[in-house]
Amino acid sequence: MRSADREDVAAQGDAGVAPGLDAAIERWFAARGQRPHDFQREVWAAMRAGESGLLHATTGSGKTLAVWLGALARCGSLLRLPDHGADQAAAAPEVHGHRPAPRPGPGLQVLWLTPMRALAADTTRALAEPLAALQPTLPASFTVAQRTGDTPTAERARQDRRPPTALVTTPESLTLMLTRENARADLQGVHTVIVDEWHELIGNKRGVQVQLALARLRRWHPQLVVWGLSATLGNLEEAMATLVGTGSARRDEGAAEPGRTPAPAQPPATAAPRLVRGRLDKTLVVDTLLPHEPGRFSWGGHLGAQMLPAVVQALAEGEGTALVFTNVRSQAEIWYQLILAARPDWAGLVALHHGSLDRSVREWVEAGLKAGTLKAVVATSSLDLGVDFLPVARVLQIGSTKGVARLLQRAGRSGHAPGRPSRITLVPTNTLELVEAVAARRAALAGQVESRTSPDKPLDVLVQHLVTVALGGGFTADAKVGGGFTADAKVGGGFTADAKAGGGFTADASAGGGFTSDELFDEVRTAPAYATLTREEFNWALAFVECGGESLGAYPEYQRVKLVDGVYRVPDRGIALRHRLQVGTIVGEASMLVKWASAGAGGGATLGTIEEGFIARLKAGDHFVFGGRVLEFVRVRDLVAYVRRPTGKARGIVPAWAGSRMPFSSELADAVLAVLDGVEQGDLFDPELQAARAMLEAQRRVSRLPGRGQLLVESLASREGSHFFFYPFAGRNVHLGLAQLLAWRLSRRVPNTFSLAINDYGLEVLAAKPVELDDAALAALFEPRDLDSDVLASLNSGELAQRRFREIARVAGLVFSGYPGAPKSARQLQASSSLFFEVFRKYDRGNRLLGQAEAEVLAQELELGRLRATLKRMAALPLARVQLRSASPFALPLMVERLREQLTTERLKDRLERLLAEAEAAAAEGADGGRAATRPRRRGGAGTAASSRTNEDRADEPPAP
Repeated sequence: MRSADREDVAAQGDAGVAPGLDAAIERWFAARGQRPHDFQREVWAAMRAGESGLLHATTGSGKTLAVWLGALARCGSLLRLPDHGADQAAAAPEVHGHRPAPRPGPGLQVLWLTPMRALAADTTRALAEPLAALQPTLPASFTVAQRTGDTPTAERARQDRRPPTALVTTPESLTLMLTRENARADLQGVHTVIVDEWHELIGNKRGVQVQLALARLRRWHPQLVVWGLSATLGNLEEAMATLVGTGSARRDEGAAEPGRTPAPAQPPATAAPRLVRGRLDKTLVVDTLLPHEPGRFSWGGHLGAQMLPAVVQALAEGEGTALVFTNVRSQAEIWYQLILAARPDWAGLVALHHGSLDRSVREWVEAGLKAGTLKAVVATSSLDLGVDFLPVARVLQIGSTKGVARLLQRAGRSGHAPGRPSRITLVPTNTLELVEAVAARRAALAGQVESRTSPDKPLDVLVQHLVTVALGGGFTADAKVGGGFTADAKVGGGFTADAKAGGGFTADASAGGGFTSDELFDEVRTAPAYATLTREEFNWALAFVECGGESLGAYPEYQRVKLVDGVYRVPDRGIALRHRLQVGTIVGEASMLVKWASAGAGGGATLGTIEEGFIARLKAGDHFVFGGRVLEFVRVRDLVAYVRRPTGKARGIVPAWAGSRMPFSSELADAVLAVLDGVEQGDLFDPELQAARAMLEAQRRVSRLPGRGQLLVESLASREGSHFFFYPFAGRNVHLGLAQLLAWRLSRRVPNTFSLAINDYGLEVLAAKPVELDDAALAALFEPRDLDSDVLASLNSGELAQRRFREIARVAGLVFSGYPGAPKSARQLQASSSLFFEVFRKYDRGNRLLGQAEAEVLAQELELGRLRATLKRMAALPLARVQLRSASPFALPLMVERLREQLTTERLKDRLERLLAEAEAAAAEGADGGRAATRPRRRGGAGTAASSRTNEDRADEPPAP
C-alpha cells in the first residue's frame, strides 16, 4: 500500500491515539508487506477527533480497515481521559467546540451495522484479525462479537451477561435491542457506529429504521460518531447528510407550538461531517462475450442458449474461481442447470448460491469460494456484498446489470484486493444488450453512478418505532441534561408524563386523544427521513398506537401503548412479544420450507425456502427446479413443502420469485441513448457495436434510431389493430404507468380496447379498432397536467394500493405473521391486511396508512417523479414518426412481450416465425434501397432523454434457443 511517511503518523500521535496504538498499527501493516493509504489515515484522524462522515472508496481498497482502526483509535482517545465522571470530562479539551464524552467504561462501545446477516460472520473475522495484533495497546477486555437472527440463544445470553466491546449486527437486531426495558443502560456507552454498505440501505425503509435507531443513540450519547461505507454512490453529500443527520429539521425557527419553548437542538459531534474519498487507481476491465450470430432481430432471452458455449469456454479457460451473476433466482437456477448439462464433469466444482437456499448450503458455497476449491458459482445479489473473496479472478454477468452501480459492485467481487484488476464480462441475452454493454462500460469508466435517496417519512415505520420506544426503557424529562431524557430506574419502561419539563408523553385531549412529547417529536425529526414530519402527523401516529385510530378503538389488541402509573408503556406481554418477533421492515412474499419427504414426522433435510404462491399452483407429482436439481412435489403439511427425487429423467418448471425485476437506472439509459446518437454519427468502433451492426442498420433502414434529440414513435397496422410504439427510455416502472396513462387518454377520445406491452426501452399501445393520431393529438397525450389523478384513474389503483398496503400493515404491526414454528399462511396474511384495508376505507378515511399506500404506489412502483419528467421531455422533444410495414428491430421485442402473456409456447413460436419472416423481408427490401416513411416534426425545443434499457429476460422462462 502507498501512504504518507511514517513521520506523519508520529506527528498525529498526539491527536488522541492511545499510547502505542499508532506504532502498533504501523507494525501490523508492515508485517503484511503494506503501508496505509492516505485516505485511511484521514479517517483515523477524523474519528479520533470525534468527527462523523462517509468513506467512499474503491471496492477492495481497505474501507473496512479504515473505519475499524479509526474506531479503535477513538476508543483509545476516549480512554486517555482521567475518569468517567462529568467533572473530568468537562475539564478535557474541546474538539470543534464540543467537549468529548466521558471516558467509556466496560460494556458495548462500538456498533457495526451490516445490511445482510450473512455478512456478519465474515465481517467479525475481518475485524478480529487486526484486533488480535493491536490488543496489547487496548484494554484487555476489548472483544468483538456478532449478533443477528442466526446467533444461537446461548450466545445471546452470554453477550447479555458480558457485552462485547464491539458488536457486528443488523438494523433489525439493533432495533430489537432498543425494545429492551434496559435499552439505555445497554447502549448509552456506544460512542461509535459504523454502517457498512450504506448504499444498500439508504434508499429503503431499512435505512429509515437505521436513521431512527441513530436518533435514539444520539439522544443518549450526543457526541456519537457515525461513519458510513460505500463504493457505489452518486450523491455523496446527500447520502452522508442522511446518515449523520446533518441538515435535518430539528425545529424550524418560529415553528414552535403556542405556549411551548422550542427544545434546544442536540449538538452534533462535529461542526460538519467529513467526506473522505478513497478512490485508488485500480484497473477495471469490462468486456463482452460476443454472440456468433446476433442477427437483425432479437428479443428477451433470444441469445440465452446461444451464449452457453461461450460461457462454458470462458469458465474452462479461466484461472481461479469465477462468479456468474444473474439478476433473479430463477435465472440462476436455469444457468446452473445449463452449465452442468454442458459439462457434467464439473459436478461438485460448480455451485449455486441465492437467498432461498438453506443457510448450510450457502455457507458451504462461501467456504468453497474463500478456499478457491470451486470452478464457478452461479449467484444472484446474495453475493453482491461481502468481505474479500480473493480467489475470484473473474465475474460474468448474464444479461443487463440494469445500473452502473451494480456493474461496479459486481466487478469489484473479482480482484478484491489492492493492486489487482477487477474484470467483469457481460453476457448479452439479446442483441440490444450489446449496445447496453458499450453504454455501461463508458458510464462506469466515467464514474456516472446512480444516486440514492431516503424514503420520505414512512408512517408505518414511525408507528413501529413508537412501540419500540415504549418498550425500550424508562425516561423522564430533565432540563439539566439539555432537554433530553434521563434514565429512571423506578420507572422501568415506557414514557413518563412530565408536563413541567416538556418531556415524555402526556395525555392531551386537544391533541386528539393521543400523546404529546416535544422531546420525542424533536428526536424523530433529527432523522432526515422525518425532517418534514408535522406535529399533526406525529400526533396521529401516537394516537394510532394508543387506541388504534378511529376504527380500531374497540379492539384491545390494537391499543398497544397505555398510560400505567404515569408511564406510557406496552403493558400486554402478548403484544410486546408479537412486536419483538416481527421488528423490522423486510416484507417478502410468504414462503415455506422445502424438505425431503421421509418416513419421519418432521421429514428429511431442509433444502431451502420457496414462495407459497408457487407451491399453491402445484399438484402432487409435478416437477420443479430448485437448488440446482429437479424435484418431485409430494405434499404440503404445516406450511412445509415435501419433495422427493423423481424417477427417471424429468424436466421441471422454474419457480418465479416475487420482486424479481430490477429497475433500470436513468444514468444507464442516458448512456444507451448517447451510444445510439454516436451510432447515428458513424461511431461503430466498439466490438459490441460491430456485432450489433446488422440490427442497428436494419432499424435505420425500416425506421430510425432513437436518440437524445428526438422522440421516436412508430405506427403499424396489422390484423390485430393499430400499433403505436413509443421509445421514452424511462424504464419498466415508468413505462407501466405511461402505457396505462396513454391508453386511458386515448380511450377518452374514442372508446376502444387496448393491449399494452412494456420493456425498459419503450412501450406498445395496441388498439383493437383503427386509431388516427395527428401531432396535436399526440401532444395532448403527453400533457403532464393532472398527471396524478389521470394515473390513478387509468390504473386499477385500488388493487395496487391494497397490495402495497399488505406490506404497510405488516410493518405497522396490524398484521402478525405468526409465532416461530407456526407461521401464518400467505392467504391468512392477505385476508387480514385486505380486511384492514376495507375497514379503513369505509370507516376511517383519514387513516394516513391508506394515503401512504397510494403514495408508495405512485412513487415506487410507477416512479411518478420520473413519469412526470418523462412526459415533459416527450412534450418538448422533436417528434420523429415512422409508419412501419412490419415490426422494426426495436418494436419486435415489445410485441413478443405482449404475445408471451397471451399465447402458449407452441403458438408463440408459430406467431414469432411469421413476424420474423415479415420483418426480415422488410429489412431486406430496405437494404435494396427502400426506406420507411419518416416524418420528423418539431414541437418545441430540444431536450434531454430519460432512461431505460432493452427488453428484460423473462424471470420464469429459460432463455429461448
